[in-house]
Amino acid sequence: MVFAAIDIGSNAIRLLFCRVTTLDGKAHYSKEELIRMPVRLGEDVFLHGKISEVKADKLVTSLKGFGELIKAYGVESFKAIATSAMRDATNGNEIIERIKNETGLIVEIIDGKREASLVFSNHIEQILNPKYAYLYIDVGGGSTELTLYYDSRVIAARSFNIGTVRMLLEKVDKNEWEEMKAWVKKNTYGIHPLFGIGSGGNINKIFKMSGKKETKHLSYDKLKGLYEMISSYTYQERIERLDLKPDRADVILPAAKIFLSVMKNAGIEKVFVPQIGLSDGLVHEMYEKMLAKKLAK
Repeated sequence: MVFAAIDIGSNAIRLLFCRVTTLDGKAHYSKEELIRMPVRLGEDVFLHGKISEVKADKLVTSLKGFGELIKAYGVESFKAIATSAMRDATNGNEIIERIKNETGLIVEIIDGKREASLVFSNHIEQILNPKYAYLYIDVGGGSTELTLYYDSRVIAARSFNIGTVRMLLEKVDKNEWEEMKAWVKKNTYGIHPLFGIGSGGNINKIFKMSGKKETKHLSYDKLKGLYEMISSYTYQERIERLDLKPDRADVILPAAKIFLSVMKNAGIEKVFVPQIGLSDGLVHEMYEKMLAKKLAK
């Protein structure tokens, strides 16, 4: 069976089609299609506090297309969520109502806590070594979600208004940076070894650029080296020489900076990149809810 998930982020909106099959009683998730539209809602919201008519039109048009694709696919179930930019927009609820009226899609605006819980709907704990502690670092356009996982449970989680688009627009409060650093140091103090788990389109892209195939992690030094390499190119050169999309070529550097800051303050030497995120978490959640309903009958 196929599920669809829509993630309306601050930089881009994404539609994921994921097939779920069961083998020996265990669910297996396979990404079939991922469609991404660089709407960049955060550009309006973080500068002016609201989503402009131009961006709203682009968002609605994109979602109309997504809706038609979902119908054509004939999915088992689908869900749409919106994160940082939409929840910060003064006209966020108006836009949600417009989306419902013009596309038929119901969008849920979620907070940072819900974002973190969706990430853990991916059941990443199943691929982790229970002897170690992990700090999940999810970097988006408008916010960064940090979740500390230890002894088979979440022991601390926090969302910070530090995101790649906010940084580009110089709309990140210095106090927020200090608060994040202090939170990381306080909550990871004395925990060793501690590993990172990276989530988001930028860390996935950086991982691909590293050329690593055998291992699913990046060391702090490797990530720093890639950051310095990318920094040596102009924005245009990143597009032409590094083959980055225009809306990736500018946000990739602030994303790397966030990861490096968190890793440094937490004393993390390696960050694993399982290439899963909010959309994947939505699919897991939908499948498990469907399964629970069937078992309850």
